[in-house]
Amino acid sequence: MKNRWLADFLSLFYPNYCYACGRKMPKSSRCICPECELHLPRTDYPFRSPNPMEQLFWGRVQVEAAAAYLHFRKGGSVQSIVHALKYGDRPEIGRYFGRLLGEALCAHAVFSQAEALVPIPLHPKKQRVRGYNQSEEIAEGMREAMGLPVWSRVLLRTVATDTQTKRSVYQRWENVQTVFRVASPSEVEGRHLILVDDVVTTGATLEAAAQTLKSVPGVRVSMAALAVDTL
Repeated sequence: MKNRWLADFLSLFYPNYCYACGRKMPKSSRCICPECELHLPRTDYPFRSPNPMEQLFWGRVQVEAAAAYLHFRKGGSVQSIVHALKYGDRPEIGRYFGRLLGEALCAHAVFSQAEALVPIPLHPKKQRVRGYNQSEEIAEGMREAMGLPVWSRVLLRTVATDTQTKRSVYQRWENVQTVFRVASPSEVEGRHLILVDDVVTTGATLEAAAQTLKSVPGVRVSMAALAVDTL
């Protein structure tokens, strides 16, 4: 009781804000308020196949399964959440939503057979500036729900690419075609891996990463993301 009173008292001076709507909340482990969580634009992709995210990669790269937890819309609550995760020094957002994503994927026949989680890497320079890799934080949350190891050193980004935000579909694809390499091919040979990303728009980054992993004999790739741009 004393600790609860102290937490409420401190919240007057160090308030906790909802990352979706900006309203002040009591101190808690939540990243968003109950009302925003209730109205999150969740997808049903973890529970059906094929789904629009899988279809995005048809004819581009073979994947076992693909799913995202939320729909991403410009100006929406998910954009605010992702912006706070990537640029607001809030890695806990990734772990929180990673757990929710992982819980949803546990019931999926294909994802439940995977052997490890591989987050899309940042270039070391960018990660030093940001302080963490948002995709790795999502993967850590998924690990808590799925019990899979996070292999964050398997896939490396060797080129520091510019932001993809204002690029065309082709420019995004061209921008990431040769930026990844597999550090230890023998570690992933014959494995089923889940690539983890924050937001999928054109899918160019995931496509390039998947192709790089699949250059190793026997590797199978599934894809999971926090959010997918409305398809």
